Amino acid sequence: MNTINKKHSGIATLLAFGLIPLSGFTTDIYLPSLPNMAADLHVSSIQVQLTFSIYLISYGISQLFIGSILDSFGRYKIGLICLLILTVSSALIALIHNIYVIYLMRVIQGLAVGAVVVAKRAYFVDLFSGEKLKSYLSLFSIIWSTGPIVAPFVGGYLQSVFGWQSNFYFLACFAFSFAVLEFFFSGETLVQGTPFNIRKIAGIYLGMIKTPIFTLSIVMLGLAYCMILIYNLTGAFIIEHHLNFSPVVAGYSSLISGIAWMIGGFIGKATINLHFFKKIAVNLTLQFFFVLAMIISTHYLANLYTLIFFAFIIHICAGFTFNNYFAFCLGLFPRNAGIAGGLTGGVSYMIISLLSYEIVNYIPAKDELNLGYGYGVLVLISFVVLLAISKIKKKRYIRFIVNCL
Repeated sequence: MNTINKKHSGIATLLAFGLIPLSGFTTDIYLPSLPNMAADLHVSSIQVQLTFSIYLISYGISQLFIGSILDSFGRYKIGLICLLILTVSSALIALIHNIYVIYLMRVIQGLAVGAVVVAKRAYFVDLFSGEKLKSYLSLFSIIWSTGPIVAPFVGGYLQSVFGWQSNFYFLACFAFSFAVLEFFFSGETLVQGTPFNIRKIAGIYLGMIKTPIFTLSIVMLGLAYCMILIYNLTGAFIIEHHLNFSPVVAGYSSLISGIAWMIGGFIGKATINLHFFKKIAVNLTLQFFFVLAMIISTHYLANLYTLIFFAFIIHICAGFTFNNYFAFCLGLFPRNAGIAGGLTGGVSYMIISLLSYEIVNYIPAKDELNLGYGYGVLVLISFVVLLAISKIKKKRYIRFIVNCL
């Protein structure tokens, strides 16, 4: 087994952090190119948006089962192979201009990236513990947000200069570069694998899913990220078609959106020791009032600046929610880090992909008002889930008091 060399552990940890944003990078780099892809491939906007949703569904499914495989057979080799698969599939998308081939490659990419990201999350649980692990886990959503920040910014310029295919050539080079660095500097971190017993593994999955706090927290994760996703799916069309700006402007707007998500993550990390339920409740209440203000304001003023302003504030709140619940979910089951990480990412991304596609389908990428309605739906569902979580916590507290009497 090619175990990690202690001499290279610092570089390996940096590489692991560098691959955490891979899922966001793979989705967001071609966002400013969506309108041009639709025109070049002679397909509708909803067909090209489907490449986004297909990837997320595949990414979610991958995380559902890949955790148990990583816990049994190790992280390193599987991750390395998947980076090479991402390299080849990205090059094929750029070379073969067929929407159905792109659909297939996006499925493959979702499966591959899911394996890489879950392996790197488990890397930290393998090597660290206590406060250091808690600190690293709370950094995940912050570091992940660099993907949505950098990717559309880069993609907007690549689109303007070289066309949409350049986004996928860039992604291929990115994946291959990390594969080479992983080969030389990283290694296996799993000390002892869990025997691959399907019945036992199914029992672990079932036990996690039957833990209500864990399951509802995953739903909260999905709802928080879905706010970013509906903006990503509709923002380029609103900015380029409705407001008549260039793909570069669309890229800058996504850059600002990603910065908002990162700020929310930093605020989440800074308030890590505050009362969990109260801070989430306050955050959702603020988010609700900003969404309401966005919807009302569109009747008086709606332009690029109001769109970006409201999206920025709402995404800070979404990043805060995501950061808190993500660290909470990953820290619940340290003995099965791969499965817990995979289940957390898998279920949340399946929620994200299905819900975002339905919202975009029923509330099309038309204008700022429609985007506000989409945000409103997600915030209201979040309140319902939060109330369900609070009821479960109250029942547990009452049960604890009764047992003490």
